[in-house]
Amino acid sequence: MEKKNAFYAQSGGVTAVINATACGLIETARAHSDKIGTVYAGRNGIIGALREELIDTSLESDENIAALRHTPSGAFGSCRYKLKNFTENRREYERLIEVFKAHNIGYFFYNGGGDSQDTAYKVSQLSEKMGYPITCIGVPKTVDNDLPFTDNCPGFGSVAKYVAVSIREAGLDIASMCESSTKVFVLEVMGRHAGWIAAAGGLASEAEGQPPHIILFPEIHFDRKQFIAKVDATVKKYGYCVIVASEGAQYEDGRFLADAGAKDAFGHTQLGGVAPMLANMVKQELGYKYHWAVADYLQRAARHIASKTDVEQAYAAGKAAVEFALAGKNAVMPIIVRESNKPYSWTIGEAPLSQVANQEKKMPIHFITDEGFGITEECREYLSPLIQGEDYPPYSNGLPQYVKLKNTLAEKKLKEDFKI
Repeated sequence: MEKKNAFYAQSGGVTAVINATACGLIETARAHSDKIGTVYAGRNGIIGALREELIDTSLESDENIAALRHTPSGAFGSCRYKLKNFTENRREYERLIEVFKAHNIGYFFYNGGGDSQDTAYKVSQLSEKMGYPITCIGVPKTVDNDLPFTDNCPGFGSVAKYVAVSIREAGLDIASMCESSTKVFVLEVMGRHAGWIAAAGGLASEAEGQPPHIILFPEIHFDRKQFIAKVDATVKKYGYCVIVASEGAQYEDGRFLADAGAKDAFGHTQLGGVAPMLANMVKQELGYKYHWAVADYLQRAARHIASKTDVEQAYAAGKAAVEFALAGKNAVMPIIVRESNKPYSWTIGEAPLSQVANQEKKMPIHFITDEGFGITEECREYLSPLIQGEDYPPYSNGLPQYVKLKNTLAEKKLKEDFKI
């Protein structure tokens, strides 16, 4: 049987460990070079496939591929691009098959969140109908931790560690200045519909009165009156108040506090600005001096403080994707299965893409305290193992050293340029 090549692409917002997944996938494919030929990577995700801009990873040294394990962001470029509905735009899928066929690609590995798993599933189904079956494996990645079936998502543990560390350090800063200066600090973190990242900030508090004092989750409707009362009571009791706010915090009617009035490529409401909004609310109602910050890209790019658990799981997901494909599995996604909390242990399992696609896993209500502003002990037990361990990148001249690949494009074989 003819040896097929593979196509790998990164999709959506990147993480501190998505390249560790790429490392695991490419190294495993190289170890099975008798069964898998060249691994091509899409330049800027699935867009690279549509434009026939395929990066030839075989031209990268083993040392550079290994260095992906400690390098953040997307080494091959990512994208926010959702394929059109097949019935509305068959041409995009036809183009994918043309490109895959021209480059003898029989394996498709799509590394991303829910929308990406939907794409991988569609390609697995439609490629058969179109006469060129592709083995499609979805590879989990999202800082939001909202994919179903998997215990947690590669990328989440590191952003959770960053947020918990940041809140602990910022909390000490505010506590030292609150007598005569800032009394309220708000940190805005990612999380559109699921409050996992905000919840991780709660790990910083290990004793009564330690920050964060308030966590705002998308799962709990925001009540201005209750929020202001909680801030005021906290300042009066401890001298200051530290708040972690999810960008997806919303009112009872479903309106986001920070609706920016625009949509992204996936049709999601663009969010941003919940921290200054809350800070101004506190100023207007209580008159307290405040500071606010938005973790933004810093939280998902912070490889220097990545969770060792997260790095290991991200690598394992990439490795498993190749092993699944070689075992004849199709339209599945590797998942992390928690075996025990104490001691923490996990294994790799699998879930069908047909059930993963476009699903969101929100915070269980029993992970949130009754008053709605904190995490329960059960939530702490779930989160704590995910931030354990350090996996520092190499340093030089006081700075972390990250690899930059050559990203040489393979020669195009199709005459037509594809517009997207």
